Amino acid sequence: MAGDRPANDADRPANYSGAIDCDLHPALPGMSVLLPYLDDYWREMCSIRALDRLNLSLTSYPQNAPLSCRPDWKLDRDQKPGSSLEAMQAHVLDRYQPRFGILNCLYGAQVMHSEDMAAVLCRATNDWIRDHWLSRDPRLRASIVITTHNTELAVAEIERRADDMRFVQVLMLVSGEVTLGRRQLWPIYRLAEQLGLPIGVHAGSAYRYAPTAAGWPSYYVEDYVSQSAAFENQLQSMISEGVFAKFPGLKVVAIESGLTWLSGFIWRADKTWKGVRAEVPWVTRAPSEIVRDHVRFTVQPVDAPDEAEAILRLIEHLNSDELFLFSTDYPHWQFDGDRVLPDGLSGALFDKITSKNALATYPRLAKADRTMEISV
Repeated sequence: MAGDRPANDADRPANYSGAIDCDLHPALPGMSVLLPYLDDYWREMCSIRALDRLNLSLTSYPQNAPLSCRPDWKLDRDQKPGSSLEAMQAHVLDRYQPRFGILNCLYGAQVMHSEDMAAVLCRATNDWIRDHWLSRDPRLRASIVITTHNTELAVAEIERRADDMRFVQVLMLVSGEVTLGRRQLWPIYRLAEQLGLPIGVHAGSAYRYAPTAAGWPSYYVEDYVSQSAAFENQLQSMISEGVFAKFPGLKVVAIESGLTWLSGFIWRADKTWKGVRAEVPWVTRAPSEIVRDHVRFTVQPVDAPDEAEAILRLIEHLNSDELFLFSTDYPHWQFDGDRVLPDGLSGALFDKITSKNALATYPRLAKADRTMEISV
């Protein structure tokens, strides 16, 4: 992790002022906060199934696991990490002073086996985020939470939220029921492209299948490390199935994917594509070129002992300094102190990672940014 020294006044994050934090996690305190957004039938269903008394947080992020929350970002014992706007303001928004912060809500709504219930709970989650987070701090933006095992319902939810420009992205989990390039999901990508909404693919699983290719693991560390392999699989799927050929304006943001796997993946993908490209004639460019044009990666976690060296090496390998987006990953424990980005980056690269790359990735953020500059 970054930041081997304790935070002090010299480490205060003044340099991050004006940054765009692309990964903040608001946590639902419990199902009770969603009940006002449900109609009578679904409130009754939640009661009958005892969902109103359950913690539906994704098991990819167990509440008491050390990585799920930094010690100094923990709340009172009866509060879930990330469930307090006031704490997020104190820990990140006021301290780091980002221009915008994008909320990515990870909750069990996305993984319910009932397609109808999953869609209803995603809808309620988005309404709760709107009322209790976006409406209370103008710096906040959010991803539209959808369930991907019913494309029609997912599209309907994106359409419902499309007029609210504070929603700047569509949120999907890296591991669901199918690989993300499959054509049954294309209506989601078509609409996202039309609306200028990137697809945010976040670490996490619906656990329809084992999280590793070799079967079910015994320990959380196995699950956590395997997330990067899931990102490789999904990125290869979207490239090979022709998602980016079909939707040339689509952007995908890999969130909490880690970074060190990327060089090896690109080399292998490029080399293999050259040998079997006749199988996928719609892939007319090398995978590395497609990644450069369409895919972005949040910087936390940087899974390397020398983080600056890792970032610079990836920029050299992929021949692009536009790949990486600033993120604190609040409240997850990916770094200590205030060193979100490592030392050793040039001023130009620092500016690109902290803000310029995000403005180029999120059209709705760029429009809001221009509006703010005009009003000032």
